[in-house]
Amino acid sequence: MRYLFTLILFISLKAFAGDTTKLYNPAANVKKDIAVALAKAKKEGKHVLIQVGGNWCIWCYRFHDFVAKDTALTRMVNADYVVYHLNWSPENKNLDYLKTLGFPQRFGFPVFVILDANGNRLHTQDSALLEKETSYDAEKVKGFFEAWSPAAFNEKLYKE
Repeated sequence: MRYLFTLILFISLKAFAGDTTKLYNPAANVKKDIAVALAKAKKEGKHVLIQVGGNWCIWCYRFHDFVAKDTALTRMVNADYVVYHLNWSPENKNLDYLKTLGFPQRFGFPVFVILDANGNRLHTQDSALLEKETSYDAEKVKGFFEAWSPAAFNEKLYKE
């Protein structure tokens, strides 16, 4: 009976979490991974979107699933960003690297950091401002992606 209860609980948790793929790697070499992401962003004319959080974070998975299920948002991310999931967990808080980003964890998790292709931090986004009830708001997320895309930094848009 105890085994059956444990099995049902395990299956329920997997179903609740949706995709069981781990987004975050506590053992990752963040400096190396970000360098690779920056090189790819430079080559492709994109920015780097860092999602800071952990495998324990339900809102991190909600955001990931929300974007993945919305084809317009997925298209925007693929067109404008190289995405990296930066781990923050008891196993590895990556505090040294987060310090270089201005301590984005102060906003809670997930938190998003946008870097240009040269590694300059352009923006830190509190994800709570993108939420709607128990999910995210598509228009707010779209606005966030548009506002920090490489196209938004095109000088020609701002000439008189």
